Amino acid sequence: MAPVKVFGPAMSTNVARVLVCLEEVGAEYEVVDVDFDAGEHKRPEHLARNPFGQTPAFQDGQLMLFESRAISRHVLRKYKTEEVNLLREGNLQESALVDVWLDVEAHQYNPAISPIIYQHYLIPMRGGTPDQKLISKSMEKMKKLLDVYEARLSKFKYLAGDFVSLADLSHFPYTYYFMATPYVSAFDSYPSVKAWWESLMSRPAVQKVISQLPKQ
Repeated sequence: MAPVKVFGPAMSTNVARVLVCLEEVGAEYEVVDVDFDAGEHKRPEHLARNPFGQTPAFQDGQLMLFESRAISRHVLRKYKTEEVNLLREGNLQESALVDVWLDVEAHQYNPAISPIIYQHYLIPMRGGTPDQKLISKSMEKMKKLLDVYEARLSKFKYLAGDFVSLADLSHFPYTYYFMATPYVSAFDSYPSVKAWWESLMSRPAVQKVISQLPKQ
């Protein structure tokens, strides 16, 4: 069987989200780089894969997908086993809680943390000056979110319960980059969140993806 293809740079947070799922299930895959500086993401061949000109795009035989969380779900459904069931499908309550915390990650956590990463990393790379007012505003949002996460993770090892799931792994890419910013000390006030993060970082799949990312 030919390996699936992931189109986009591994350093991209959305690409890394897909890669960690592929590593968790042990699937064979190929990363096909897309050079943003050269404008490859807006060329017809890539727009045929992802009409929004973004990454990742994902090819599984004749099936072409885009949107990292949808791709991740496909990967975890296709390669699900009794040992690796990161969507908890087959258990109505557990799968519902996975969905809840996936939505929290997408609609609460991601909008709070992504401006910090964008301002700290990408703006200077493009010759600009980070907007400290925006960073401060985003950090206030993060602290309110981390209060909620701390309350949840003081009761359960992982977000959806005492089992790791896509709800946890989906937090990995942005949080990984955040942990190398000057704002990382914010996590010190949340011991349960720190323990959760350390547990995720210890996973072999996460470490394999980190090995493909730029050194922090």
